[in-house]
Amino acid sequence: MKKIAGLLAFTLAFSLGAQAQESTTDNQSEPAKKKSVIKPSRDFLMLQLSYDNWAQTPENVKIGGIGRGFNAYLCYDFPISKSNFSFAAGLGIGTNNIYFDDQRLVMNTASSTAVFQNVDTNGVDNYKKSKLNTTYLEAPFELRFFGNKDNRNRGFKMAIGMKVGLLVGAHTKEKHNVGGTYVVEKVNTKRYFETWRFTPTARIGWGNFSIFGTYSLSQLFKAGAGPEVYPYSIGICITGL
Repeated sequence: MKKIAGLLAFTLAFSLGAQAQESTTDNQSEPAKKKSVIKPSRDFLMLQLSYDNWAQTPENVKIGGIGRGFNAYLCYDFPISKSNFSFAAGLGIGTNNIYFDDQRLVMNTASSTAVFQNVDTNGVDNYKKSKLNTTYLEAPFELRFFGNKDNRNRGFKMAIGMKVGLLVGAHTKEKHNVGGTYVVEKVNTKRYFETWRFTPTARIGWGNFSIFGTYSLSQLFKAGAGPEVYPYSIGICITGL
């Protein structure tokens, strides 16, 4: 009987010890789970809608309407140690549209200079639309700051950087009256424009939305091939992923 009682006591003590050890293990695993951090958004995708214009435009160039632009970039974000800063580099497409007021940009002549020609004079309204479109393959580089480094889809954020762009296309598009019928004409040529552009950038915002601004350090036209103008943009940026 004593042996049975001793065996029961040993079994009970072993069972209680195992439960205590299991409870301790569970308690230790809970903080470990709490410490695990889900990888934050790195703002891989940037989509931008902008108002576009030219700085230092001469009097003979008449810009009208609302210039519009759209940019789309895929970026990779490199966190700087455990700080709230990171460096990002990417690749994408930037496109800009500038509209002219009673004027057209002539690029299909033998002239070595792009010609801005006035139209719709003396009350005649033959031209409904005249614009210049430029498209660049661009590589953006940014130094970024995130107020909430664990969840970049929330909180304050800002960035400064530079975009390097390669001109891949330039064309004018006009809608005008020919014999009572409106026709649309496009002229594609890159011969008047600088091949590369270098553009400082800045943006500031909250969560996935921010406002941004850019100002090109490079002239739009080649030296002697057009007016000395510098494109700039102001707009809204959506980031995520």
